[in-house]
Amino acid sequence: MLKSFRRFLAVQVGAGLTLAAVGFMPAHAADADVLATVNGMEITEGDLAVAGEEYGAQFGNLPEPQRRAALLSALIEIRLLASKAEEKGLADGEDFAKRLAFLRQQALHAAFIEKVVDGAVSEDEVRASYDKQIADAPAVNEVRARHILVKTKEEAEAIIKQLEEGGNFEEIAKEKSTDGAAANGGDLGYFTSGQMVPEFEKAAFALNPSEYSKEPTETQFGFHVIKVEDKRAKQPPAFDAVKDRVRSMLVREKYVEEVSALRDAAEVDVKDPALKEFIDGIEKQREGAASETGEVEEPAKSE
Repeated sequence: MLKSFRRFLAVQVGAGLTLAAVGFMPAHAADADVLATVNGMEITEGDLAVAGEEYGAQFGNLPEPQRRAALLSALIEIRLLASKAEEKGLADGEDFAKRLAFLRQQALHAAFIEKVVDGAVSEDEVRASYDKQIADAPAVNEVRARHILVKTKEEAEAIIKQLEEGGNFEEIAKEKSTDGAAANGGDLGYFTSGQMVPEFEKAAFALNPSEYSKEPTETQFGFHVIKVEDKRAKQPPAFDAVKDRVRSMLVREKYVEEVSALRDAAEVDVKDPALKEFIDGIEKQREGAASETGEVEEPAKSE
């Protein structure tokens, strides 16, 4: 149940922040530039920008000129069908009024996030949060290793003997290793504790730089001969690489704080007991859910 609350809350908060990006955009002078008219109704650069946020996922892979043309085409269709809907009186129905009221609330919600929540996060706060997380993070050691993977213990022992006789580890790896890293001389790059299977990790971290294993290491993949190239303390990610992630974390935290404060001050009466129980659980987890996603992590590397 606890995990369900947290998943629901993450979606709820994420949706709120996404609506801010889609539903509220600052005005610029260029926004007034007219790109087209439909029966006298103007479509401006600002309209195109809003449409770009709304339909970005659909047209995001197109080259920029095609993307703009697709967005403009979509806006032309919207203007045409909206005009026809007005003629048919569809704007006078109760359902339409309810939807329009919801969209107004949604836009106000987004404006509040844009102006109050997001605007409250300063660059100094982002830097301070980053510095604190780096200072609080425990030291992490990492190893750069090569390995030669073979099917049998006898093959691995023969390779160790070959190394003892002066064989070149990289060349032997290219020739005899069955692992995908063979083409790179068995190079696995740097890794930290927990990234490799336990038997391999234990053997690798026990070696000093330039040493190779004197006994084969058995894992579920076969038998390994391991050579350590380097050991070092893992460097934290650079501020510029993670500042957007840190800022998003702080915005999320402030969003949760604002919503929690408003809920505490408001009279919210949920009539359905089952829904009330669920919402009460969400409230108990709200603050924790916001901070749990905020640890600074190294951006993923492309191999």
